[in-house]
Amino acid sequence: MGKKVLIGMSGGVDSTVSTLLLKEQGYEVEGVYMKLHSKPGYHEIHQVRAQKAADFAGVKLHILDLQEKFNEKVFTPFIETYREGKTPNPCALCNRNIKFGAMVAFADTLGAQYVATGHYIRHDGQYLLQAQDDTKDQSYFLFYINPQLVPRLLFPLGEKHKSDIKAYAAGIEGLESFASQSESSEICFVETTYMDVLKPYAAVDQEGEVLDLEGNVVGTHKGYMHYTIGKRKGFTVRGAHDPHFVVEIRPDTNQIVVGPREALECHRVELERVNLFDTRQAFECEVKLRYRTTAVKCRVVVDGDRAVVELDEPVLGVASGQAGVFYEGEKLLGGGWIL
Repeated sequence: MGKKVLIGMSGGVDSTVSTLLLKEQGYEVEGVYMKLHSKPGYHEIHQVRAQKAADFAGVKLHILDLQEKFNEKVFTPFIETYREGKTPNPCALCNRNIKFGAMVAFADTLGAQYVATGHYIRHDGQYLLQAQDDTKDQSYFLFYINPQLVPRLLFPLGEKHKSDIKAYAAGIEGLESFASQSESSEICFVETTYMDVLKPYAAVDQEGEVLDLEGNVVGTHKGYMHYTIGKRKGFTVRGAHDPHFVVEIRPDTNQIVVGPREALECHRVELERVNLFDTRQAFECEVKLRYRTTAVKCRVVVDGDRAVVELDEPVLGVASGQAGVFYEGEKLLGGGWIL
């Protein structure tokens, strides 16, 4: 019998195919469905799907109720980050604390040497590596996981393209239902909009003032939580002919500051809570400052859990609360949270 692996199962095509691939490779596989957020009706549907997938794959499925931990480590920080006028990245927090935190602790209780997920990512034993399918690569969201865990991780989809997975699923009788299911690309607890999630916890629709760069009141906005750095719609600027962009958010006074596009240019970024898969304290690399952006060349100097990033070219719309993630080619070096 191969070594034991615990895989996170949602009932979707990626985790189901990952489970089948691990069994083909000779691993002793058990699955776990993690109950995270407490959205009404969600788990009643998805837990059934996960059980169906586990039955199909012939593996035991464990149910792990992590709703309390998820609320503490992921959901509450999501709300607080918005309150602070920042732009949160809950998936990176979830990956560290839940999927590669609580799930790993549970794997230990089962005697499982390995932990697997359906993420599109690879690793070489020390570093996480970008997926072969760059349109699906999820390395940006895994920058914050514990580097010591890397040798224990298995990512069966990392070397494959999404089209390969769909073709594989379509070729197995009875798996078509998983292959044809629509994917969720949004944050798991967001069904409609971020604002709908925030409304029970914060006064999101409190109108406020729009200021120009000189501090003059030039218009009104819907409430500061509706905006992130770089947004150019959803507020009024009296007498404006040229586009205006949000360049600063002031939560204490419920004000936003707007300016021309060039006011968004950022040449230097400070990061906190830096997490590295590398021991170097100063290095040149590329940095991504949002998920769907192009990495830019930079120089990084690390001091404890802080880092200063000097960009070779200016980046527009850098938002506090998002992640700055370092790459050397396809290798993920680590990253931190934008101050």
